[in-house]
Amino acid sequence: MADAKVIPFDDDRSRARRRPARADGETAAVRALPGPQEPEPPALPGAEEPAAPVAPGPPAARGDWERRLAGGLAFLRRRITGEYEVDEFGYDEELTDQVLMSLLRPLYEKYFRVEVKGVENIPDKGGALIVANHSGTLPLDGLMMQVAVHDHHPAGRHLRLLAADLVFVLPVVNELARKAGHTLACAEDAERLLRAGEVVGVMPEGFKGLGKPFGERYKLQRFGRGGFVSTALRAGVPIVPCSIVGAEEMYPMVGNARTLARILGLPYFPLTPTFPWLGPLGALPLPTKWTIQFGEPIPTDSYAPEAAEDPMLMFNLTDQVREQIQHTLYKLLVQRRSVFF
Repeated sequence: MADAKVIPFDDDRSRARRRPARADGETAAVRALPGPQEPEPPALPGAEEPAAPVAPGPPAARGDWERRLAGGLAFLRRRITGEYEVDEFGYDEELTDQVLMSLLRPLYEKYFRVEVKGVENIPDKGGALIVANHSGTLPLDGLMMQVAVHDHHPAGRHLRLLAADLVFVLPVVNELARKAGHTLACAEDAERLLRAGEVVGVMPEGFKGLGKPFGERYKLQRFGRGGFVSTALRAGVPIVPCSIVGAEEMYPMVGNARTLARILGLPYFPLTPTFPWLGPLGALPLPTKWTIQFGEPIPTDSYAPEAAEDPMLMFNLTDQVREQIQHTLYKLLVQRRSVFF
């Protein structure tokens, strides 16, 4: 199999590509051109009227099916021949749009029934850093946030998530994460993405938020040392706080088998009411109802370049982002009717 062509991250060709339009509904009817029409010759006496041609099947449905088939075959051909593009981080936009998002969408729309608010707060162009809370034992909240931006932003933007080291040492997961646009959570890579005009997502709580016990749900953990604020200041991009409600209850973590976690090299080994007691069935998340709200962006372009080295400014901005996320979480919890509805 031929290798995919690697293109520079800031190549104009990668920015000019657009998501292929979905073929929904019926095809447009063809209108007759204006102008004089040739009169039909009169029918000869005794001649029979010609029967109207009958199309075999609904033309709109047939055309839609043919387009889908042709598109699928063309996609497979490009995969086999290697005629597709990835950026220097390994991001495969075509595979993400046509395959990975399609696999995540039923979980997003039907299982968690995610409601999105404030997605218009993400800029239509240019870099932006989305900072969100992290929870749920497994990092499904980041994937659902990625679908929310991909499917609901008016400009059809793509979210590039910063992921922990563990993601890139797991077989299969490593390759899928790279293809979906995930990048190692380091300041250098994040700054390059932001300067290239990408929307980048970070969850500063890390494993502290992901593996916290159920009794501490929706209580934000420490946001590190404010490295994400320093990155945003250097790139001069706005920070968009994001609050996610619903992920905390999908795997209620009532215990942590620390000894087993150390043996397996994991940050924690969750014990829930169903896992590991029910085996693989216990790994199925509960169908909780989710809400993802993007808050008002916090601009950083008014600060001087040396502001990224000011520890007091970083502390104040970090605290501002954290408080905005926590306040929105409480507000969303008060508004929701039930964990599952």
